[in-house]
Order: sequence, then structure tokens, then C-alpha cells
Amino acid sequence: MSGTFRSLRVRNYRLFAGGQLVSLTGSWMQRTGQDWLVLRLSHSSGSAAGITMGLQFLPIMLLGLHAGVVASRFPKRAVLVVTQTSMALTALALALLTATGAVTLHEVYLLAFVLGCATAFDNPARQAFVSEMVGPADIANAVGLNSATFNGARLFGPALAGLLIETAGTSVVFFVNVASFGAVLAGLLAMREDELVRVAPLVRARGQVREGIAYVRSRRDLVATMALMGVVGMLGLNFQITLALVDKTVFHRGAAGYGLLSSLLAVGSLLGALSGARGRRPTARTMATLAFTFGVAEATAGVMPSYVALGILLIPSGYASMALLTSANSAIQLGSDPEMRARAMSLYLIVFAGTTPIGAPLVGWISEIAGARAGLLVGGVASFAAALVYLAVHVRAWRGATGPVPLARDAASTLAAPASPGAA
Repeated sequence: MSGTFRSLRVRNYRLFAGGQLVSLTGSWMQRTGQDWLVLRLSHSSGSAAGITMGLQFLPIMLLGLHAGVVASRFPKRAVLVVTQTSMALTALALALLTATGAVTLHEVYLLAFVLGCATAFDNPARQAFVSEMVGPADIANAVGLNSATFNGARLFGPALAGLLIETAGTSVVFFVNVASFGAVLAGLLAMREDELVRVAPLVRARGQVREGIAYVRSRRDLVATMALMGVVGMLGLNFQITLALVDKTVFHRGAAGYGLLSSLLAVGSLLGALSGARGRRPTARTMATLAFTFGVAEATAGVMPSYVALGILLIPSGYASMALLTSANSAIQLGSDPEMRARAMSLYLIVFAGTTPIGAPLVGWISEIAGARAGLLVGGVASFAAALVYLAVHVRAWRGATGPVPLARDAASTLAAPASPGAA
């Protein structure tokens, strides 16, 4: 097996990817059900939807750096077993509360925060575990396939959730998600320890969080990537809020209509992830182009006059956003030293996903005040502007290089090295 799917040659990675596909389908179903539940409990409040999403991502900001240290100190597979079990129990609590009719908006807020705590420790361990399963040569390919798995689940999960909500009720969606965690846990437990490419565990010592921050600050290529993705993540990637509101308040299609919009976004995202799985080294020029394209596509989607036209524009929006995310993820992993990779990834996730507690309520509030379409417009314009700034910062570096400027550290040092005359 070669090319786009070459990482699947590795047995441990096949087990991981298979379990993730099932589990993430359930997770996307829960996200859709949770969004719809919040809108029902809050009488279509964009602010409530934004607060829920913000609370789910707030722990990444609060705990992300410490989570990176935990992922560096302990076996990543063991960390994932704990975090995935915790996420399953949180989903079970939401399912039981919804099924009994006892659920309130504040309980949804609380469970979203608890889920976020588990996710904060899950993310850096899962991202860094990729290199242990496939080795450094196939990191970019495996990252792309992870994104493809994520969006393959996203393709079917929301649409299936929408149908179940309308036919069987919201609680059924949450129970399905609880069952789906069994697949990823079975895959983790069935892996062969001796086939993992282990990184020596970090010895407990003082100042390891500060060491991680100092390392990233010394690397201008990593800082530039994180800054760009911080803006895109904070304002551009709030589709859980914006699409739910547009569907419910503009086109009045119901849960099934929202699920279909999410699936159309996932079609483009899946194509973007598969493109990233080809393993090409990410370059600054590629990153700027993708961010620019995403911003234009999202802003244009915000002014589409019909449900069908909006759905069509979500496909290029999904493609550009996921190709950008895959490139950024690969750039951070390939550009970080192995012993610093988990901490660098945790800091990246803080900047990218941890800014959601600020962006999601803001976008929800804007959508509530200025109309549901305004959320898409704000996200698109912000991403477009971030791409222009990112491009301007790198123009001088490009002029001083003989070709495209790679962001991966082992591919070039133009951005990572101290500035020299004529270079940024």
C-alpha cells in the first residue's frame, strides 16, 4: 500500500483509524444533538449556543500546557484510554438526563465543560501518538488520514443525527455516541506495544511548561503558524453555531436540514484532508493561499440567497479549512523536536482551539444581534484578513529564498533561523 493511504500498512495505525472512524461518527452525532438541544432549551439563542461551545473549549486554554506535559511524561496510549473513557461517561450522563426529561441548559453547560476537560488532555496525547504509531517518515500522511477519518465521520454523523432526532428523539443520538467509544477503546487495547516508535518519557522536573513556551517562542515558523490558526479557529471555524442558526432562523429546515448542511461541509473537508494525506511538505505560500480561499468561501456562503446555494458553498469552505488545518498540524509536528512535540502541539491547540471560548460566544452574540448570516461573514472576513497579514509577514522571507518557504524545520530554516540582512 502506497501513496495517500500508506500509513494503513501499520497494524497499530489501522486499529487506531478504524476505532476513530466509529467513535468520531458518534461524536459528530452528539455535537449535532447538543447544538439542537441547546437551541431548543434556549429558544434559539445564538449566545447560548456560543456559550456552550465556548465552555467545551475553555479547558483547552486552561489546561492545555499541563496536558502537553502529561502526554510527554506518561505512555500516550494509557492517557488516551483514560480520556476516552471519561468522554464516554460524560456522554452517558447527557443521554440519561435527556432521556428522562430532566436536562436543563445549565446541565448542558456543565457537561460541555467536563467534556472539554477530558478533551484538553486527549488532544495533545492523540496528536503526538501519531508519530509513535507510524514513525517520523509518515507523520504528514498519517495526519492527513486522521483528518480524513475525522471528516469521514463528519460526513455521516450530523445527517444521521438529524434523522434520529426527528424520528427517535435527541437522547438516542447521545446513547449511540456512548456505544461508539467502545470501538476506539478496543483498538487502543489491541495494539502491539513493541511496534510503537517510543519517545523517551519526559522526566519530571520544574519549569517544563515554561520550557515548552520558550521553545515555541524561539521558533518563528511555529509562532507564525499558530497566530494564523488562532484567528481562523477563533472566528472562522464556528460552523456548529452559524450553520445551526442559519438553518433554524433563516431557512427553517429543522434538525435534518442542519445535519445535511454539516454533511456538505464535511464533503469538502474530507476532500481537503485526503489532499493533505499525500504528504507534501507544508509551505508558507500554501498556508496563506488556503486561509485566503477559506475566508472568501465562508464570507460568500454567508450571503447566499438560498439553502441550496449555501450548501454548495460549504463544500469549498470545508476543503480549504481542512487542507489548512492539515498543513498547520503537519507543520507543527514536523517542525518540532521529538522531545518537545507534545508540548508544542498542546500550545498550538491552546491557540487554535483554546481561543474558541472567546470567539464562539462573540460570533453567537453577533449572529443574535445582526442576524444569523453575520456569523459567517465575520468569520470569513477575519480569516481573509489573517491570510493577508500572514502573507505580508512572509514576503521578505520568500524574496530571500530560492523557492517555496517550507514551514517544517527539517525542510528549511528560513523562518526558524535568526533574521539576517534581507530576510524577515
